[in-house]
Amino acid sequence: MRVTLLPACVLVLLVLDPGLTAPTLTPEEESARSLEPQSDLQLATNYLHQFYNLQTDPLGRMRRSGLSFASKVKDMQTFFGLNATGALDSDTLEVMRSPRCGVPDVEDYSHTQGTRWNKNVLTYSVGRYTRDLPRSAVDSLIQSAFNVWARASGLTFVRLRTNSADIMVEFATNAHGDFYPFDGPRGTLAHAFGPGLGAGGDTHFDDDERWTAGEKTGFNLFVVAAHEFGHALGLKHSRNPASVMYPTYKMSRPSNLLSREDVANINALYSPLRAGTNYILRNFPWLSRPLSSRLLQDRCAPDLTFDAVTTLGRATFFFRDRYLWIKHNEQSDIKEGPISNFMPKIKTSIDAAFWIPRRSAAYLIHESSFWTVKGSVIKGKARALSFFGFPAWVREVDAAVHVVKTGRTLFFMQNMYWSYNENRKVMDFGYPKYISEDFPGVNATINAAFSKENFIYFFVGQQVYKFDYSLKHVVGVETANSWLGC
Repeated sequence: MRVTLLPACVLVLLVLDPGLTAPTLTPEEESARSLEPQSDLQLATNYLHQFYNLQTDPLGRMRRSGLSFASKVKDMQTFFGLNATGALDSDTLEVMRSPRCGVPDVEDYSHTQGTRWNKNVLTYSVGRYTRDLPRSAVDSLIQSAFNVWARASGLTFVRLRTNSADIMVEFATNAHGDFYPFDGPRGTLAHAFGPGLGAGGDTHFDDDERWTAGEKTGFNLFVVAAHEFGHALGLKHSRNPASVMYPTYKMSRPSNLLSREDVANINALYSPLRAGTNYILRNFPWLSRPLSSRLLQDRCAPDLTFDAVTTLGRATFFFRDRYLWIKHNEQSDIKEGPISNFMPKIKTSIDAAFWIPRRSAAYLIHESSFWTVKGSVIKGKARALSFFGFPAWVREVDAAVHVVKTGRTLFFMQNMYWSYNENRKVMDFGYPKYISEDFPGVNATINAAFSKENFIYFFVGQQVYKFDYSLKHVVGVETANSWLGC
């Protein structure tokens, strides 16, 4: 017996429901919308109801207890990087009319599906085929779409010729047995179910569409399949137009289908330490060095880098693999040695660290866990990184820094960052954002970050960028080893 799940993805050209009318607005909203055509309001109402949880009653009127129509428009505009005015301008309506996936953009993806498969070898099987392409072409395109994810991760996909595979792939029309019927040409393109038992992972394509191997007309099966398989593996939508997980369908794609964000996300979800060896060594060659040569380094080596930097009391701590340098702010000497010499409970490297002065506490992060440190003493057991409100697919961060002036802790991963409100203990809305948007001049993966006065120091490889947080630009560059007096 197969368990019915909510489909993880439905690529659609928005089709208006004739039974759903435009919302009944408050007088203020009605006045603000009075010049907008009724068809635009109906389009927006359907769109926001489906993708942004706009609350309506059975007659299509907005619930007065729900968030306003304008606020939902702003949510949508924020997600797509538009000017968040709350008004239905031409750019907003253009996005609303674009082909896209049916998963809501702002809700927690884990609410409707599992976060990941509990294994790294997954099976798939192709059932019914499309009439548009030879079977051999379909097999090749489906395999290529799986290979995109396999090359970027430690996942392996094995094809079976039975109906008991983890991911069942098939082409169907109209009602096809999963309570999510297709709707004919140029409507729903495909849908996939997230990881799990029963229908989990299953991926269906509408055979009323014209499927191609890359022609300018019809829909590119390889591109759509790669997007759908991302959902079948547990990934959610991305705000990055370069990502294969961007909600709207794009006909043209680069030869390298996955963006850096896609690679980071799939590895975060399925543990980068188990990722494909060739891929990791090609993109992160320093990992191939013997462990011993990375643990005990000359602090004045020109290629010195740090994994994390933070204040802890009156000293600054510099972490590199399982090694630690401690520079006392009022003394010239530097203490150094394995981290466990100073903090016996910590037997691992530290990926990121930050200090909150008003709590006199530092937080040391390793992969998906963190420790709280006061006076160089570890308080309690390690806690899960999810404590800060990250989505389930975030399993590690590259760097973190607390900005006293704003009361925010910033977490950096690849080309994205999050902002955590330490007063309210919640992640700020609208994140992650791209680092380049708010930190111009810092255009590479951040290894460590450190805040002092009105500056944030970004450690990127052997260089340190001095960033003026008020002026929003880089005001100086120095070497990492200069922080240890070299």
